[in-house]
Amino acid sequence: MAERVRTTLESGRSAPKPSKPSHKHDNESLNPSKKRKRDRDEKPHANNNAATSRPAHDAQKPSKHSHTAPSHAHNKKHSRDQPNGGGGGGKNGGDKRSSSGGPLAKRRDQLLPVRKSLPIWAHQDEIRSALRDARDVLVLVGETGSGKSTQVPQFLLAEPWLGGDSKAMIAITQPRRVAAISLARRVAEEMGSPLGASSPASKVGYSVRFDVSTSPSTRVKFLTEGMLLQELLRDPWLKAYGCVVVDEVHERSVNVDLVLGFLRRIVCGDWKKHRNGRRLKVVVMSATADTQRLLRFFDEGFDEAEGKTAPALQEKASAANGTTTSKPSKDGKKKDKALPQKSTETTVNGSKDSEAVTKHHDSISACYIEGRMFPVKVNYLPDPTQDFVEAALKTIFQVHHKEPLPGDILVFLTGQDTVEALEKLVNEYAAGLGPELPKILTLPLFAALPQNLQQRVFQPAPRGTRKVILSTNIAETSVTVPGVRHVIDSGKSKIKQFRPQLNLDSLLVKSISQSASIQRKGRAGREAAGNCYRLYTEKDYLALQKDTTPEILRCDLSAALLTMKARGVHDVLNFPFLDPPPREALEKALLLLFQLGALTDTGDISATGLQMAKLPLTPSLARCIVEAASEARGGVAAHVIDVVAALSVENVFLNVATEEKREEAEAARRELFRREGDHLTLLAAVRAFAAEHADRRAWCDRRFVSLRAMQNVLDIRKQLRALCASLGLFDPSREDADAGVTEAVASNVLLSLLRGFAPNTARLMPDGSYRTLVGNQTVQIHPSSVLFGKKVEAIVFSEFVFTNRSYARGVSAVRLDWVVEGLSGGRVE
Repeated sequence: MAERVRTTLESGRSAPKPSKPSHKHDNESLNPSKKRKRDRDEKPHANNNAATSRPAHDAQKPSKHSHTAPSHAHNKKHSRDQPNGGGGGGKNGGDKRSSSGGPLAKRRDQLLPVRKSLPIWAHQDEIRSALRDARDVLVLVGETGSGKSTQVPQFLLAEPWLGGDSKAMIAITQPRRVAAISLARRVAEEMGSPLGASSPASKVGYSVRFDVSTSPSTRVKFLTEGMLLQELLRDPWLKAYGCVVVDEVHERSVNVDLVLGFLRRIVCGDWKKHRNGRRLKVVVMSATADTQRLLRFFDEGFDEAEGKTAPALQEKASAANGTTTSKPSKDGKKKDKALPQKSTETTVNGSKDSEAVTKHHDSISACYIEGRMFPVKVNYLPDPTQDFVEAALKTIFQVHHKEPLPGDILVFLTGQDTVEALEKLVNEYAAGLGPELPKILTLPLFAALPQNLQQRVFQPAPRGTRKVILSTNIAETSVTVPGVRHVIDSGKSKIKQFRPQLNLDSLLVKSISQSASIQRKGRAGREAAGNCYRLYTEKDYLALQKDTTPEILRCDLSAALLTMKARGVHDVLNFPFLDPPPREALEKALLLLFQLGALTDTGDISATGLQMAKLPLTPSLARCIVEAASEARGGVAAHVIDVVAALSVENVFLNVATEEKREEAEAARRELFRREGDHLTLLAAVRAFAAEHADRRAWCDRRFVSLRAMQNVLDIRKQLRALCASLGLFDPSREDADAGVTEAVASNVLLSLLRGFAPNTARLMPDGSYRTLVGNQTVQIHPSSVLFGKKVEAIVFSEFVFTNRSYARGVSAVRLDWVVEGLSGGRVE
């Protein structure tokens, strides 16, 4: 199969036609007359690389195997030269009331032809009808380039089921903040509306962690899944919304699984009582073609609400198919690979001539929208490489010398550290290029990057310049960078992995799956034919895992369970998970929450737990702040908030490559170092940076501190202080009085951190090593730590890193009796 993928992509066609025999099932949910008309309109674009007349990332068709990769139509960008045609507002737009004239209306009118050119535009009536009357759930499979992410909310905006209340909103969830913000900007342009808090008349807004931008007139709100979960805490039945669109479901983060579970409880529950008789419409969108699990998931919810059982549902499916299949398990694992067009009678256009038909609940509909993509040539390394950063550097300049403009380069790396290291190397080599070659503009892209710097990658490169975007997997599906013709794939990513021996999550660099590899390759074919350079061999590709393991099956579940408990879910073992996690993982997470004081002896959420749940932080970090606000700790919340803000970004202190630079950095940072360890050193750095008003860039350069990271820290600090003040955990009037860090304050800060990270503790052994008190695992202090090479009786650490050995990072020295008392659940005085 993998070889066929490669052959297809390396063919000489300028652009695949929208319909192929291998996609015969695609047409079963498409209107044939509209499809033929659209095919005629598409052919000129496919043959002339018309990137300027059609936004390529919204107007391509994926390869015949693209359903195995989580690829999306993100139409999200707002680049002026490459507009992403997002969702239209229906035949009447649903958006022309947004602005009566001026530049916003002009821009809206300019984008209208772009939106009409998208595959999904012809299906707006079918999508609307799929959610009318008693039909509450739509599972929409939108291939790459279909335009689903920006169009669907606009299609639904004028629907009568939103009710006469003009304040009823449509929520659209995204897995990452950069995607939510970029989409909101794009849809605001398409609707001719100001964005967010910039105007009281704004109809489009967004809500991400530490950044909420909405207005009283907001009707369409893009938000991360975590922020929707926060809203569920305040509004368990989501009465402020008439529709929730869950995008990028195939990414299968813990939060998206929780969102789906809560939405199923609402649409299948007593909404007449709790939502004042108003239905909640749910649209679940994915770029993959396997929707059977989602259809069964909601089927089970409706059947349980009506008193039916899972076997009854299976009998109904078997009777309709004329086949006998095994019983569907409650864990929702895949039993049937059939596409929705073959398996569901409730497709949007009501097709009945499919090869097999499964009758789903009357409240559920399914729809398939095909996309478009240009061919991509795949290149593998002949031999494995030991250093993918060096291999990426060589490949960047080989492409730069060989390939003409236009054609930007997108490089997939593992994290902020590798992005910044390669950024420095590329800039050094680019400085020595001759005048006969185009200039290079190196742009990083990772989650912790400030928003204004993230947006730079979506803007066109200056004339005679090639953009080189160095990205983590953030650009894999959530965003589409315009102008990219060449992708360099390291084949690696950082993923969270729960380590039962240590009872904590760790970030590990691991090989990606085949589906992720295919998705990365697809970034090169959104606007024109492109190239993908895989920094691994074809043999290694064939050995990759086919699909990425859902996060809920490999991560610590304490944050998820705290979310559920705070939202009234008492029986977490029977919560409707799409993929139920192992019982052992649930039990360990419940035990950790109990140790943190978030749960009572009966398993109910405590007052402390409710405070923790209201903070957009991990349970451990939230517990640190709640503890710091207590009287026993002398009110050191301001100090701990500063530490937590610094821990919420990747690296405050820059990595240095040479021994000479390392010694220079240590000498420059000496004034910031604290003998107690890394956390108080971070506190000193944050406060010194905040107190610097003359030249913060120069301050950072002298101390080898990341200016970008520190600016982000201050933004998070500001938001956390405001949120904690609203919860009664922080007194702004004491801010000046809290400026100093005395020995007593330092001890209270460490005790607050220890309360949140009690399981992350280790004691010194006679042989000089450290062993964790939970799990008895050997760990070493990371070389980047202030305490590296020092011996103290016990340590607490905030991060576990595994490379060639186990490292504790973010380390502070604590007293052993503090640790013992903390692990026993007592309060250290």
